[in-house]
Amino acid sequence: MLKPDSITKFINIIGTDNVLTEKEDLLTYAYDGTPMLRQLPEAILIPHTTKEISQIMRFCHQELIPVVPRGSGTGLSGGSIPVEGCIVLLLNQLDKIIEIDSENMTAWVETGVITSSIHEAVEKIGLFYPPDPGSMKISTIGGNVAENSGGLRGLKYGVTRNYVLGMEVVLPNGDIIQTGNKCAKDVAGFSIKDVFIGSEGTLGIVTKVLLKLIPLPESKKTILAYFKDIDSAAKTVSAIIAAHIIPTTLEFLDHVTIECVENYTHIGLPLDMAAVLLIEVDGAATVVEDESRQIMDICKNHQAAEFKMAKDNEEALKFASARRNAFPALARYKPTTILEDATVPRSAIAPMLAEIHRIAEKYHLQIGTFGHAGDGNLHPTCLTDERDTDEIQRAEKAFNEIFEKAVELGGTITGEHGVGLAKKGFLPKQLGDPGIAFMQSMKNVLDPHQILNPGKVFSLHPRCEGLLPKTREQIPVTPENEQL
Repeated sequence: MLKPDSITKFINIIGTDNVLTEKEDLLTYAYDGTPMLRQLPEAILIPHTTKEISQIMRFCHQELIPVVPRGSGTGLSGGSIPVEGCIVLLLNQLDKIIEIDSENMTAWVETGVITSSIHEAVEKIGLFYPPDPGSMKISTIGGNVAENSGGLRGLKYGVTRNYVLGMEVVLPNGDIIQTGNKCAKDVAGFSIKDVFIGSEGTLGIVTKVLLKLIPLPESKKTILAYFKDIDSAAKTVSAIIAAHIIPTTLEFLDHVTIECVENYTHIGLPLDMAAVLLIEVDGAATVVEDESRQIMDICKNHQAAEFKMAKDNEEALKFASARRNAFPALARYKPTTILEDATVPRSAIAPMLAEIHRIAEKYHLQIGTFGHAGDGNLHPTCLTDERDTDEIQRAEKAFNEIFEKAVELGGTITGEHGVGLAKKGFLPKQLGDPGIAFMQSMKNVLDPHQILNPGKVFSLHPRCEGLLPKTREQIPVTPENEQL
């Protein structure tokens, strides 16, 4: 419980209207995009400047008040779930695009800018910011940096880390640092920015980001290919890469997902197919023409039942909507949708998909799988109901096996969603105890009092263990907590 004088201090820093303590306000920020994780914070603070964030963190550091940073709350691993006794630091009011520098092809933006707003602003002047997470229309750039978000264009263009040149960060003790610059080369000291990218808000609060931009591609083509069996689709993916073609987008939907998407969007997807590949190439017009023809030939040679190229931009958007709508389409079928994230080498996609199917049957679960086939990043999605305790326990066991198989195949427990609360129990299986200890040593140096997003990614002893929300399988839905 926060002391009354703590609330007074926060009001003095950011004003009465920016400190929320009423229960109906707190309920709004008790959860994020992760199912079955929820916890009421003590207060919501809404700063508007880096200076205000610095003052808040300095006070919380002195008073040992846990702080959970939050953007739009779209995370899928529990990274912005409050902990008991914490304040939530809402960052979406830092929402200015400060500068777009066309000469140096960079952009300075505040942490709360919506990702798609950056796309729109830079494309107006012929520039391009490639990362496009599925939540790009509502997620913030600060959240993208915290999770090192990917997206549909990740195969060709990489992830958020590849486009961050620098940043301004408030440390847990309130100090403000700025790292990086517009230089194409800079090896002066450690690459400090890379410490914070993907750290899930546990090491510092990013307030401004310097992004690298590239020229907007001249042309693009979009292809949709259908397959009667998953193995043919997986072999097609491998064959495209083996032909030294790196598509912008190379996405996969399985049969369960195809049915859900078609019933949701009515865009004409055939319901008798085992898999669909969405393929997009971009670049110089002549290169795009040549690569798209090669891809069509590869689809034909690998038993694609049907394949077609979009005749114009309108049809291309229609094709892409099949993949963009995968999650909302699946989410319509059951009250609870557990969207997970496991990545394997491209060569292991077929056995991984087969294993997901086997595990779903073993535990009598409905799991639809879609994802970024080109980089091996799959999203097995369990359609369930959190009120069914037995089914939820079976889902937890199923995902245990899925993650174990991903690691066994040389993959990872998360390719883009992060670890947060939902996956921290799996992390030691991938990194081992020395890896966890190294990460914890970094946390101890930057945040010795363990106040910033405590308990996320890995457990901290002894202070934060009692601050954490229960795990998914520990939270039955009862009349007492159903309001959360």
